[in-house]
Amino acid sequence: MSERKFIAIAGNIGSGKSSLLDFLTSSYEVAPFYEPNDANPYLPDFYLDMKRWAFQSQLFFLSNKFRIHQEADRTSGVVIQDRTIFEDAEIFATALHQMRKIDQRDWQTYWAFYQSILEAIQPPDLMIYLHCPMRTLRRRIRLRGRAMEQDIPLSYLKRLERLYQEWIASYDLGEVLVLDSARLDFVSDLVDRQDVRERIEGLLPEALRRNGK
Repeated sequence: MSERKFIAIAGNIGSGKSSLLDFLTSSYEVAPFYEPNDANPYLPDFYLDMKRWAFQSQLFFLSNKFRIHQEADRTSGVVIQDRTIFEDAEIFATALHQMRKIDQRDWQTYWAFYQSILEAIQPPDLMIYLHCPMRTLRRRIRLRGRAMEQDIPLSYLKRLERLYQEWIASYDLGEVLVLDSARLDFVSDLVDRQDVRERIEGLLPEALRRNGK
């Protein structure tokens, strides 16, 4: 079994995570792991009554992401994940707790579970954080037309962005690469695509050289 290398892609809603994962999957022989939003049975109820269902919804995301992370840990070669378990807890669940959608008792239960998970998983070898201006995030959310995202308040997106900035500034579990996804077009611009490849290969040269297409 070849050595496992784990690349994670983090960023706010609409920052381009799935697009970057698709690009890297087409560039290298890697195993992709996608965000399992559609599998959460609590989401419809959550959007109708956030305070009633926030804890259940976030606990499902956390436990499901733990399972995905364990599967990635068992996969040899290079694996890439779209949104991490760290973001589930440090960004989205934290935001809901700050907004008083998750009360203190449930929050303590959630956070204790998260801390136990951190002791049981290996962190990514490379965390790619996609930074994107708020105006671009909102335009992308509008253009991709996902119904549940169209009514996201600007104040909520700004809260997420603040939490992302605080989290990535203190993240020290592995290498970090920050990309400006508003300026870099890794979907169609050949120069930008090569630039992104070179930056990533500079941090994981041996693993990606073996897995290049």
